Amino acid sequence: MRFTNAYVSCPVCSPTRAGLLTGRYQQRFGHEFNPGPDPEQTFGLPLSERTIADTLKAAGYRTALVGKWHLGSEPEYLPQRRGFDEFFGFLGGAHAYFTPDAKEQNVTGLGPAGAGGARAPIFRGTEPVKEEAYLTDAFGREASAFVARNKDNPYFLYLAFNGVHTPLQAPKKYVERFPNLSGKRQAYAAMLSAVDDAVGQVLAQVKANGQEQDTLVLFISDNGGPPANGSNNTPLSGFKASVLEGGIRVPLFVKWPAKISAGAVRTEPVISLDILPTAAAAAGAKVADGVALEGVDLLPLLTGTSAAAPHERLYWRFGEQWAIREGDFKLRGDRGGAVSLFNLKDDMAEHHDLAVAQPEKVSALKAAWDAWDGELSDPKWKRRQQPVAAAANAGQPKASGPRKRKQQAAAEEAGAKASPADTAKAPATDPGPASKASTSEPGATK
Repeated sequence: MRFTNAYVSCPVCSPTRAGLLTGRYQQRFGHEFNPGPDPEQTFGLPLSERTIADTLKAAGYRTALVGKWHLGSEPEYLPQRRGFDEFFGFLGGAHAYFTPDAKEQNVTGLGPAGAGGARAPIFRGTEPVKEEAYLTDAFGREASAFVARNKDNPYFLYLAFNGVHTPLQAPKKYVERFPNLSGKRQAYAAMLSAVDDAVGQVLAQVKANGQEQDTLVLFISDNGGPPANGSNNTPLSGFKASVLEGGIRVPLFVKWPAKISAGAVRTEPVISLDILPTAAAAAGAKVADGVALEGVDLLPLLTGTSAAAPHERLYWRFGEQWAIREGDFKLRGDRGGAVSLFNLKDDMAEHHDLAVAQPEKVSALKAAWDAWDGELSDPKWKRRQQPVAAAANAGQPKASGPRKRKQQAAAEEAGAKASPADTAKAPATDPGPASKASTSEPGATK
């Protein structure tokens, strides 16, 4: 099943992951930005929050993260302290695809050897390891091995590829597939092709385990593409780090052959926050008492038992940028306090501002956003100050909620990346997915 109006809760990496893993708007607990440059700031997913791995582990699932973490590197924030039994990957926001031990070489002519933290550790658990493979290939290998080891156990796999985030690096075997492309677009295509192969490898192992019919798989990205890696978000305006559609609307595919009709397309607005409650419902897992989820269980929509829109409204706040979507209408703020209104059903590119023609709609949506904004926490750390990313048809909007905020509007690092795939498997007695759960950035649950 493909969703054409799927969103993430932030247009950059770390906050989106915080929202995805908790099922809550990350601004509620201060995780509004990627970490800034101040070494004295404590950065990490607040310990007050429970993750999807916590929830599924409590339900008897074996849990694993393969790939990018980006939610804190101090001991208390590491994946193994946040519900994951196993971890293979890196802790920061980006990493080179070829380590100093790699047997293959980058042939894109881009992304120099030292770029992207080439010497930053790759961890198995808490121990640094040598990795000789192209990093996307290594993540596919490790994820597939986790699935194979858990043929007879319920499991949840969060597979968070860093491809296609910068640096633009790929080996010859992938670059050669695109002889008619050049430069950034050839490198981008090669890196994405590697992700495709790795996802296929994992799904092939699910099938080999005899679990294909009863595995829920979700594939999603964590933000829109940036110019820095050759992304093209047409027909959407904007890029990563912007609350234009090109920064927050992302691909979402969901697969569960026993429950979901293949090839179906849904147009209802949904958000990455919905992954946790959906996976928990599929697995028969109970969300801890006192946890106020803001994502919703999509199973009724996925299985066709309900056609109701899952959300009345969706909200965004990213420093001085803000937006709200209700039905087909989206209201977006700008730096000077002006607002723009769009009917996304007719104008997904956000080219035709309806604010002057529909002042009552503007007032109603602004009041709803202000009420939501007034409930949020202040950011726990400052953002990195960088040049504003180029974006079609918009500058960076300014938040104008009831609280003053000190953060300056500036675009986050314009790196791009594909997101996690989630897969979860339920116990044999559960009528939902049979034996495992897995998420990839792309995304999956069994």
